Amino acid sequence: MRRSLLTLVLPLAGVVALTSAAVTKPAQGFNIFSVQQDIELGAQVARQTDSLYRAKGQLLSRSGNARAYQLLDGVVKRVLDNGQLKYRTQFPWDVQIIKDDKTQNAFATPGGHIYVFSGLIKYLDNENELAGVLGHEIAHADRRHSTQTMQKQYGTSMLLGLLLGNRANGQLVQIAAGLGQLKFSRAYETEADKYSTIYLNGTRYYACDGAAGFFIKAEKEGGAGAPEFMSTHPNPGSRVQNIQRSAQQLGCTGKTVSNTNFNELKRLL
Repeated sequence: MRRSLLTLVLPLAGVVALTSAAVTKPAQGFNIFSVQQDIELGAQVARQTDSLYRAKGQLLSRSGNARAYQLLDGVVKRVLDNGQLKYRTQFPWDVQIIKDDKTQNAFATPGGHIYVFSGLIKYLDNENELAGVLGHEIAHADRRHSTQTMQKQYGTSMLLGLLLGNRANGQLVQIAAGLGQLKFSRAYETEADKYSTIYLNGTRYYACDGAAGFFIKAEKEGGAGAPEFMSTHPNPGSRVQNIQRSAQQLGCTGKTVSNTNFNELKRLL
């Protein structure tokens, strides 16, 4: 029996030009999947993800949680409008809240559908940290890490044959289902961390080392108390130092943002 594309996105959950010559742009690499295929794959994954969490009563509807979504959308939009996204106008870039206070995680599908667990929002200390984590997930989608990971796992020749074949969709579903407990590579985690700083710098609003605050807190807790985000996003090593170094090079540290809206969002959840 065919398994769902959902098995691709949940393990992945585990989420450009620069404004300063001091920061080196990471290489994105060759991808045999077209941008349109990223969009179509992401749409299928998002439909099944919505269906799963709606059936469990955990997908917060926009109609019933208008203010919470207004507050979260404001942060997402600032990060997306940073001027550095390659697929800002091509991907749908929507965000959904999953009501699960015990899960401190977030993820993005191919094509830019973003999911944030209420447990993560409540775990964070301020809006800068939320913007930093969202920037990390947006980077995974905009840098197309999901389909690049599929390519590395199964090889260009095999996937290219499927993409050109008549039964490509069904067989790609099977490949997605077989990815098991796939996590992004440390190289992709490093790249997503770096692009989080680049995106936040482009907002001219957030301190662009926002993600560092989250990782500092998570690393201090460690062990069983660490957020699930840390298990689904492998630590590339020196993560905090790399984020802070990139932020210093960009010259965008030390910005303070009012947490009035962020604290309201936490109360509403």
